[in-house]
Amino acid sequence: MSIKIHIPHLMQSLTDNQEFLETSKENKNVGACLKECISRYPQLKPKLFNKKGKLHNYIEIYINQESAYPDELAKPVKDGDLIYITVMLAGG
Repeated sequence: MSIKIHIPHLMQSLTDNQEFLETSKENKNVGACLKECISRYPQLKPKLFNKKGKLHNYIEIYINQESAYPDELAKPVKDGDLIYITVMLAGG
């Protein structure tokens, strides 16, 4: 198996229109999974991270439908987990 990452619709054009990306089951945390995805699709990096390497404040991470907040990047993952990247939108 593997660890899957759900890509939000707004970013799927950056991943060849893929809704899910599979990462190695050897990854131990969310940060490692995202790093693997960015190695394949470097254009994701500025959409997910600010210039200081922190997740943008409008990005939320869920693992198996449970919030990974706080310390999202350090949250452990295991084979078969599903990571959701959610973009929080605001406006009026």
